[in-house]
Amino acid sequence: MNTPLHMTHVDADRLEGEITLNAPASSILELRSVSCAYDPSKPAIRDISFSAREGEILCLLGPSGCGKTTVLRAIAGFEPVRSGHIFLSGQLVSSSSGTIPTEDRRVGMVFQEYALFPHLRVAENIAFGLHHLSRAERTCRVQEMLRLTGLEGLDRRYPHELSGGQQQRVALSRALVQNPVLLLLDEPFSNLDPDMAGRMRQEVHALLRRMKTTTILVTHDHDEAFAMADRIAVLNQGVLEQMDSPELIYHLPATRFVADFVGQADFVTGQIRQGMVHTELGEFPDTLNSAEESTVVVMIRPDDIQLMPNKSAESRVVARQFRGSENLYTIQLPSGQIIHSSERSTCVYQEGTAVELRVSATHTVLFPAQTSPHS
Repeated sequence: MNTPLHMTHVDADRLEGEITLNAPASSILELRSVSCAYDPSKPAIRDISFSAREGEILCLLGPSGCGKTTVLRAIAGFEPVRSGHIFLSGQLVSSSSGTIPTEDRRVGMVFQEYALFPHLRVAENIAFGLHHLSRAERTCRVQEMLRLTGLEGLDRRYPHELSGGQQQRVALSRALVQNPVLLLLDEPFSNLDPDMAGRMRQEVHALLRRMKTTTILVTHDHDEAFAMADRIAVLNQGVLEQMDSPELIYHLPATRFVADFVGQADFVTGQIRQGMVHTELGEFPDTLNSAEESTVVVMIRPDDIQLMPNKSAESRVVARQFRGSENLYTIQLPSGQIIHSSERSTCVYQEGTAVELRVSATHTVLFPAQTSPHS
């Protein structure tokens, strides 16, 4: 892996000369056509462009190996860019000509492993980067963070004496006490059990809102992204496939990969006739303006389908998963295709039950039939 360049005055001048337009004043962060590569023949990320507004929580979502951590490392200054530009608060900080060092970017980062110093107490961990301040000011800043993160009374404990959630709060405090322009969170909840992760998401979200901290969160968990983010950028194989609000990502996915990754989705084949999509589940509007007689696929979410027992129906329940607040049913259509339906938890149908299906999709989402599920 290449070591980021420490920018000389010549490098800085070259960077400023490369591009005359600064990032928009309202953008804390902007990436313009950024590419990075560990292997010169295979970019880790390709032509990534997006911006984060002041106070926004933006999530980079995608499977392992999709490039989301590489994007985070490039923003932090840990990873040089092969092409494109990165701006922080309107200042060009990364291009192919050089990289402004991480310590000069005013970026805070919370790692997956928290990276606390085991030999330092909680207060000392939080104050670690405040050596430039007077002792009184350091103490004041640390006490404020202890109060904001609910760590009061724990300031003299060592990391091994804390729970996972408390360790995470210390790591967050250490990042926020620096008053960063941008906070980067790399899978911060992955080491916590599900209940604790859910509680910490709520606490961290409320804290970031109170402090109006612009944040980039990396995760592979769409539920976490939905709970935390104002906007979500979905990455796949180093490419940004869609960037939208959580609601639009779920209800109006731009690609089949996005549709499949952010929640349960089934894809039903249909034929275009007279401006409508004719499928085994009924007719849908043609939102693609497809050619007559062409083949498309319709995305169906489990919550789009309602089941009604009907002995004369040809579709059958083949499996039921109880999920607490709901039952997820696996249904086999007459053609043999499998689809899914979510029903309330008290609505119980046995395997083999003949059911009629009613589709009430809020939005009709179509994709070309030749598109593979992971393209």
